[in-house]
Amino acid sequence: MGSNLKSACDGILQKVVTGKDRVPGVVAMITDRSANIYEGSAGERSLGGRQAITTDTVFAIFSTTKAITGTAVLQCVEEGRLDLDAPAKNYVPDIGKLEVLDGFDAKGNPKLRAPKRDVTTRMLMLHTAGLGYDFFNANYLRLAQERGQPSVVTCSKASLMTPLLFDPGDKWEYGSNIDWAGQVVESIRGNRLGEVMRERIFTPLGMEDIAFSLNPSMRARLATIHQREADGSLTPLPDMQLPPDPEVHMGGHGLYGSIGEYMKFIRMWLNDGAGPHGRVLKKETVESAVRNGLQAHQTVTMLPGVIPTLSNDAEFFPGLKKSWCFTFMVNDEDAPTGRPAGAIGWAGLANTFYWIDRKNGFGGYWATQILPFGDPTSFGGYLEFETAAYATSEARAAA
Repeated sequence: MGSNLKSACDGILQKVVTGKDRVPGVVAMITDRSANIYEGSAGERSLGGRQAITTDTVFAIFSTTKAITGTAVLQCVEEGRLDLDAPAKNYVPDIGKLEVLDGFDAKGNPKLRAPKRDVTTRMLMLHTAGLGYDFFNANYLRLAQERGQPSVVTCSKASLMTPLLFDPGDKWEYGSNIDWAGQVVESIRGNRLGEVMRERIFTPLGMEDIAFSLNPSMRARLATIHQREADGSLTPLPDMQLPPDPEVHMGGHGLYGSIGEYMKFIRMWLNDGAGPHGRVLKKETVESAVRNGLQAHQTVTMLPGVIPTLSNDAEFFPGLKKSWCFTFMVNDEDAPTGRPAGAIGWAGLANTFYWIDRKNGFGGYWATQILPFGDPTSFGGYLEFETAAYATSEARAAA
């Protein structure tokens, strides 16, 4: 993947940072099993600012944090310290306090009852525990508006103490599950999640530019989050940052990092769990982790944007069957971008997206900082970027 890949991807990046519905700035990278084969950037860190966005720019990576937390969970399983099917309250008692929300009474009070079964860590890893997000679920939004339920972006323990939306295991719903999974890891390891990641994931992979709290160097390179307004214009939100010293290291969304660091994590998954400075996961763990873990009655659905400033209605590859593994979305059918069935990937709230194609041995990451999620320009640009990666790889294979 040489000049053709570079010219195609550079063109896509330039296109999305120009015109009426532009993005402020974008960083995108592609890696094979050995090294990055494309690195590009275009635009600005903050719209109207004087700093160009660069490949070492730092992003709030939001839910692309989840797979790293999932890796920390799998390490505990490998060591025999975590039973995925034991009640999660055995490790984190507070999750046993959560009750099921059965709607609201005539006065608007939540109707709560005990769950029919315990939440397990397997359910947390698969988003089948009954937890959601207020920007994707109207009942959680009502609790936030009427009952003061804190948002997960506060990175507070109180934000995790939400009722369950249904009995654990009944269905799939995307939510704060991996934040709780991170708490399970902390309980087992006796250390904060960031320290566990540093010791057991980041160091073996040579990842330095990634953390739950920004150091001075990272803060100096931080991209600003922007709001896409109704008319398509962009408003910088420089104060839209996660707490600098979070009460909880939120395993579902709390990391900041530069994209080159995440590529090292993608390479680990491409290389069956091996890193340049040590093994992170066993080969058999990786092979089992990337397979669909859902049961027949648990279906990955479109994410409904119930807070329009935070998310549009969003779905990867509408009409194609998707499932979930530990802890990625799996596309169960070949995708129009060229991504084959069985590949894995996901996204982050401020329009960051990645995929990992273990079959063909490459993956990529596309990073912007825009709300709401599912921004047409960024999401569309990402899909073009992924498509270009496959088009040039096919051209190379056919040569």
